Amino acid sequence: VTTMEEWAFAGCNCLTSFTIPNSVTSIEESAFSLCKGLTSVTIPNSVTTIGKSAFANCNGLTSVTLPNSVTKIGEEAFKFCTGLTSVTIPNSVSTIGEAAFYHCTGLTSVTIPNSVSTIGKAAFAYCKGLTSVTIPNSVTTIGEEAFFDCTGLTNVTIPNSVTEIGKHAFEYCENLKSINVAKGNSHYCSENGVLFDITKKRLIQCPGGIKGNYAIPDGVTTIGEWAFGVCTGLTSVTIPNSVTTIGEAAFAYCTGLTSVTLPNSVTAIDEAAFFDCTGLTILTIEKATPPEIYAHILSGVAKNTTIYVPAESVEKYKAAEVWSEYADKIKAKGK
Repeated sequence: VTTMEEWAFAGCNCLTSFTIPNSVTSIEESAFSLCKGLTSVTIPNSVTTIGKSAFANCNGLTSVTLPNSVTKIGEEAFKFCTGLTSVTIPNSVSTIGEAAFYHCTGLTSVTIPNSVSTIGKAAFAYCKGLTSVTIPNSVTTIGEEAFFDCTGLTNVTIPNSVTEIGKHAFEYCENLKSINVAKGNSHYCSENGVLFDITKKRLIQCPGGIKGNYAIPDGVTTIGEWAFGVCTGLTSVTIPNSVTTIGEAAFAYCTGLTSVTLPNSVTAIDEAAFFDCTGLTILTIEKATPPEIYAHILSGVAKNTTIYVPAESVEKYKAAEVWSEYADKIKAKGK
């Protein structure tokens, strides 16, 4: 036998342990998926590929040791293996596929070897028990949502090899205190645990565990989409006069924010920028000409929210596209 075929043992709930013979080189798609009684599996060093969903939903599996022969961990390979507490990834693996360890809520730590170049989309998303992760200097790509909702993570270091960080890679990590970028990275940088592009003009991600006030550095022009999303401990933010664009859902679910002032430099506010900021009661806008805005920027905010604008611009704002939807909230500053 050289291949564990697709769905070969899928749904065999009575299967508790399995030793794969050393003639096998490939474990195909869903070969052992939904084997909920499986508690141990021995994978020989002849296997090079763990296929898509190969062990998905094997809830009883507590630990996995992958041999040095494995070069790729396929998409969703261990998805929903909620009992998995440890996994050994060998130095032969170059790619951790999309959602490979998705929702492995029991996983507490993972060491990624320095052979890995790609951490796929949502590879460790919803691994709520994950408290530490080591990203080696070989990794060039961290996919979208790679560590989404990893609520146990407290800090992460981006090595200088990384050239691409996908959207929402560290979103909903509510206890994350810092995202630090190694010196020498040519694409990203960090300051006080906040992630920026290398020019420091785009604020990409503020860690979800931030508390109190945060002052955005002078020179930043763009607050990226979801940059402060779900930073529930953020109580105030200082936006410098260099910022021109506030991205989609930039402050969504920042329930601790009560007042925000947008400087004269802001010309565009994207969709849902302050979505569900339930504590926000005052939004002050310094610009006389209404910035371009998109739908739902204030959806879910407090019913008594007031938008203060320059006195001479009140009627402009009330008549402007989209702003007109908030006409009853718009008032002159100082009144």
